[in-house]
Amino acid sequence: MTPSLPIVSVVIAAKNEEKNIGNCLDSVLKQTYPSDRMEIIVVDNDSTDNTKKIAEKYTEKVFNRGPERSAQRNFGARQGRGKYYLYLDADMTLSPNAVAECVEKMEKDGDSIALYIPEIVVGEKFWTKVRRFERSFYNATAIDCVRFVRMDDFLAVGGFDETMSGPEDWDLDKKIRQRGMTDIIKSPVYHNEGEFELKKYLAKKGYYIKSFDQYVAKWGPGDPDVKKQMGFYYRFLRVFLEKGKWKKIVRHPILAAAMYFLRGLVGVTFLIKK
Repeated sequence: MTPSLPIVSVVIAAKNEEKNIGNCLDSVLKQTYPSDRMEIIVVDNDSTDNTKKIAEKYTEKVFNRGPERSAQRNFGARQGRGKYYLYLDADMTLSPNAVAECVEKMEKDGDSIALYIPEIVVGEKFWTKVRRFERSFYNATAIDCVRFVRMDDFLAVGGFDETMSGPEDWDLDKKIRQRGMTDIIKSPVYHNEGEFELKKYLAKKGYYIKSFDQYVAKWGPGDPDVKKQMGFYYRFLRVFLEKGKWKKIVRHPILAAAMYFLRGLVGVTFLIKK
């Protein structure tokens, strides 16, 4: 036992993820952070495959909750006893040192209440590489969301807004940043979105767009973050150019062109859904 180290509650939201849940849970068990200072909590949402059976091989804390991932994540936090809260989707895997780096930075820093974890989209086909390229610009920006949070602060802000599906990540991030400082680690989380399918991708974006009006109404159209997240200038230009990131655009013109093509399709989807 290592009682001097804080407990980390790792909450994994899942629904019909039998192909991915094992890899996700394996990556938690393979952390360099002591396993006896982590608790794994899986919150399933009425899976009809073997997701629950697989999860039960790794942890006794397997629950059922819905209707959306925000409710699953909040419920998982309430079951936790950790000082820190880390949430994952079942199609994600952690790099081995991620939890240890998070705890070390939080314990040594003392000022931050939450951390961003860089996200890398996994896949080998061209359009998946385009998604990976795009996602690399968003880490620790207004388009991102903190993933490792002090549990008391997460609960104090009310966790995720369960009335939203999509922008609840941005909503949590704003609430956390209003409460205290944030930072970012170097160890990434890998996101296995599956090889890119345009129809499926746009359908998911279209579903998320349904909650955008509610998110904007909550914070106001003049809010600085809302203006970035919903405005053309930041989403299509500044986020890809700021802090020297424009150099990646220059180095990878084909990926950049394809990325802007996807961003354009998302923009058209937004206008149609609106």
